[in-house]
Amino acid sequence: MNFNIIHKIETTSTNDEIKLLLSKENPREFTTVYADFQTQGRGQRGNQWKSTHGQNLLFSTLLKPLFLKANKQFTLSQIAALCVKKTLDEFTEGISIKWPNDVYWHEKKICGMLIEIDLVDVYVGSCILGIGININQTDMNGFGPNPTSLIKIINKEVDLKQVLDLCLQHLDEYYTLLKSGNESKIQKDYCESLFRKEGLHPFTDSTGTFNAHVQQIDPNGMMHLQLENGETRQYAFKEVKYVIDNNKI
Repeated sequence: MNFNIIHKIETTSTNDEIKLLLSKENPREFTTVYADFQTQGRGQRGNQWKSTHGQNLLFSTLLKPLFLKANKQFTLSQIAALCVKKTLDEFTEGISIKWPNDVYWHEKKICGMLIEIDLVDVYVGSCILGIGININQTDMNGFGPNPTSLIKIINKEVDLKQVLDLCLQHLDEYYTLLKSGNESKIQKDYCESLFRKEGLHPFTDSTGTFNAHVQQIDPNGMMHLQLENGETRQYAFKEVKYVIDNNKI
């Protein structure tokens, strides 16, 4: 696919740039804006995304999946996470997807996302995939409790445009699967890529901290956990948290 890629030296956020385009014209699918610096980069739960100028890959891509029913919108989160995982797999081992769409290297976060969706009746009218991948930044202060970057993993700088091109290629592959109705392949790849998919690990919810393993993630995004005593619990996004050990690599 011939992607429409727009480069900005500085912007409030790349998601904002896509929204501005949507307000003025009818940009085609896979219109992508990437920026050297965001003054108001955002993550999930309203968190700020802090990045040094020109060191990380900050981009947003527009999709228009009018074929996709609103109750299946979680698949967009899945393909976004998978495209980043598949890209980073080309540089290093140990990459996984932390539900719902953070990307990790072992116990450390290397990528976060902000996905914004507009509905048209019962379908998804447009979807902005906002993705930030830590690439060449070595000073990770202000990036949360457990950040890492590709340069810290492989000890060499990587061309940001190369990573962007790979991400878009993998996104196109998974989006083609989605359009063809092959949601089972997306679900399979997503579940096989999950962070901490083996063994018991600590989680916390409104009742406290407990050990469990990830039994499955529903196509609608619900997480099923099985506790040590055999009890199973289901959670929507934000209802449960992983307990992260910041001392682990």
